Amino acid sequence: PREANRLDPQQRMALEVSWETLEDAGIAPSSLAASRTGIFVGASNNDYSKLFGDDLSSIDTYTSTGNAFSIIANRLSFFYDFRGPSMSIDTACSSSLVALHQAVNSLRRGESNLALAGGVNLILSPEITITFSHAQLMAPDGRCKTFDAGADGYSRGEGCGFVALKRLSDAQRDGDRIYAVIRGSAINQDGRSNGLTAPNGLAQQEVIRDALRDAHAKPDDIHYIETHGTGTILGDPIEVQAIAAVMQSRSMDDPCYIGSVKTNIGHLESAAGVAGVIKTALSLYHEQIPPHLHFKKINPHIPIAEMPLAIPTESKEWKGNGKPRLAGVSAFGFGGANAHVVLEEAPPAKVEKEQTPERPQHMLTISAKQETALFDQARQMAAHLENTKAPFSDVCFSANTGRDHFKFRLAVAADSAARAAKKLKEIAAGQVVGSGVVGDSAFRADKIAFLFTGQGAQYVNMGRQLYDTHPQFRKAMDECNTISEKYLDKPILSVIFDPEDESLIHSTKYTQPALFAIEYSLARLWQSWGVTPDYVMGHSIGEFTAACIAGVYSLDDGFKLVAARGRLMASLPEDGAMLVVFAGLAEVQGKIALVDDVEIAGVNGPENIVLSGDKSAIDKLIKDFEESEIQTRELAVSHAFHSLKMEPILDTFEDIAKEVAFKKPTIPIISNVTGRAFGEDDVPDAAYWRKHIRSAVLFSDGMNTLKELGCTIFVEPGPNPHMVGMGRRCLPQYHAIWVGSLKADATDWEFILNGLAQLYVNGVDVVWSQFDDVYRRQKVQLPTYAFQRQRYWLEKKNGRPRNGGKLVHPLLGYEVPSPPELAQYHNNVNGNLDPYFYQHSKFTVPVLPPSAFVEMGISAGKRFMKNDRVALKNVRFHKDLSLVNSDEGTEV
Repeated sequence: PREANRLDPQQRMALEVSWETLEDAGIAPSSLAASRTGIFVGASNNDYSKLFGDDLSSIDTYTSTGNAFSIIANRLSFFYDFRGPSMSIDTACSSSLVALHQAVNSLRRGESNLALAGGVNLILSPEITITFSHAQLMAPDGRCKTFDAGADGYSRGEGCGFVALKRLSDAQRDGDRIYAVIRGSAINQDGRSNGLTAPNGLAQQEVIRDALRDAHAKPDDIHYIETHGTGTILGDPIEVQAIAAVMQSRSMDDPCYIGSVKTNIGHLESAAGVAGVIKTALSLYHEQIPPHLHFKKINPHIPIAEMPLAIPTESKEWKGNGKPRLAGVSAFGFGGANAHVVLEEAPPAKVEKEQTPERPQHMLTISAKQETALFDQARQMAAHLENTKAPFSDVCFSANTGRDHFKFRLAVAADSAARAAKKLKEIAAGQVVGSGVVGDSAFRADKIAFLFTGQGAQYVNMGRQLYDTHPQFRKAMDECNTISEKYLDKPILSVIFDPEDESLIHSTKYTQPALFAIEYSLARLWQSWGVTPDYVMGHSIGEFTAACIAGVYSLDDGFKLVAARGRLMASLPEDGAMLVVFAGLAEVQGKIALVDDVEIAGVNGPENIVLSGDKSAIDKLIKDFEESEIQTRELAVSHAFHSLKMEPILDTFEDIAKEVAFKKPTIPIISNVTGRAFGEDDVPDAAYWRKHIRSAVLFSDGMNTLKELGCTIFVEPGPNPHMVGMGRRCLPQYHAIWVGSLKADATDWEFILNGLAQLYVNGVDVVWSQFDDVYRRQKVQLPTYAFQRQRYWLEKKNGRPRNGGKLVHPLLGYEVPSPPELAQYHNNVNGNLDPYFYQHSKFTVPVLPPSAFVEMGISAGKRFMKNDRVALKNVRFHKDLSLVNSDEGTEV
């Protein structure tokens, strides 16, 4: 806070508006860190530093950096970690246009790859206004009446503006939304004119001609010029005549329109040039020339009827005539520094990607640094969605890729802007359940484990919607299908999608390759979105997919293994059965010790034990468990997997597996056989996969290992969320995120987007550019960040006003220098030092008594009128003025 108090608010405004500029450009600010991004800022007022006055005790370490012109630009570069040029430029009223000119040249020279150019101007002190009033530059009515016969000066305005600049080829490559193109620019100086601050018409002509030459354009190509046009009786005629001289070859039937944004927002001085650029760029973008305000009768010194110029008094449609539309923008400093820029309409957006089938749902994300800002942004976005004509897919793409992602996050999945707006309103009102997902990135730095599904999760048309609408998922599935033709008698997709015989997918021969294909493709999809595992673990057949993702073998070899495994298992007699027993391991072991041909095939949880063996022996155990009131569930399987009945195929399978080149995992694998991670030098080879068929699946041990390794995010790339369900039951008290990919009774996109939303709000950094990379998308305009502003201001330490003045009265205080028609006074009245005021108090809070106001009014009147015979009439007291019980007092 101490540094913030010393900070010129122009720096704060530049920070805020530059951030909004990048967001409007669809560029996440953090993506530019350490890049060759330049900052070019026009600034000429330093009113805030005057607040320090002659109070040396208020000056500290931060005063210099808080008030130096150079730091306005340098602070932006520091904050964003930009490595390109960084400069503040002061040429008075042309500062920001000169800054833009320098930015353009920096981009052309390759010093910068992106540049932010603009200006800032705040009026925090009356000195300059007083000076300009003496110079008769200020309009008494506070309006700029540019080109009008009644022009009598301008109104000082406050504001900040930035534009984001790239080389055109770069912007087109990046798919940026382009408002306009800067064709050329130029700067020069008046030199020795009629006076230091007197405009030089010849210099103005020359700077326009120089800019046209730089743009390779002719005067006849220009359709509109945004003039400097301040509304001064001297400056307007000189500027218009200079423009007319440049345009002298133009036909009177095709006039060039001229206008000035100063009639709308006043003269922003150091930010005036960029204000003109923004207005003109928007005019080109929206194909409209806005009306020029406060214009009734032409200035008699401007013979516009003799010039090829026109002033738009109403909105004009601005369409092209087969050639690109061009416009000019001028800004002139009062010391003679002139600048002119030539703008051209943006070229048509290039469409390079083929249109692919659109997914039925999209995900919209919003984030903020504070929870209040998050909900403010949700409300802003909801309002925007209710009015925008942009495709909802583009809105989501722009929000997801063009914003930084902060701690507090929300995500909504929806099929339309209207549905998303409804959900956002509900979230902002505190109705989160069913509307979307909200979180605070609590798992941001945590480890992710992929859990690959085992047999039993399969169903016909699993992943079909994803296959039809996501090219990358389809590509992975098609790759698996091509490979399957080498190892199966039917392509695997003919078994998964709309098969003639729907029972095929439940036949072990096809089930295992089908699960491998769907799990592999889902894992690649998650990885493409930036959800990458730190560990992988599968359940039975799922471990083969885990090993493939971990780089133990190629996709082709992986398919070869699972196809052989499924085929060999299917060749065995179907005389086995499997049973889930919901009891502890020791109790189950005691029961199976009493029967032959049954063994433990898996430990899926503390009270979830899978038995496998002879069908008759399993039937006997079911009765035994029922008598002991222990719940069981027989599995719908064709064989007794992970049991003695697998012995006949082990040699053959191992021989096939020996044909595969196995490698060390690039991602740690948790083994079903041991329940632990493979050693650093261990390679799951043919002997391991032979043992894997025969051994029990120690899933519960594996989950505990993942817990020990610090995994708190579990993602299941599979057709049903079986593993995350079992995993949660293995670790019932463990605070973790459990996410599935698909579910048989849910649409693919709805379910997977809900999972992605859970990951995002809990801190996983999704690569949103890749999330939409396979679709045709465009950046669109969105609401910018909802800043949560707080007051940080240099407070005075005594009652004397910083702009001087003489103490003239105990209550009036100091007489402040004022224009002739005004009398102003300033004082600090302190409740602590004036006990009399306690006699006029409410609830022990001292107030300024009515008699004090009367005394102040009469005394001020006497001094101003220089007459002791003064009376007050119609005095009313609407509200008490409470006084501060502190050394600072209350300003009156």
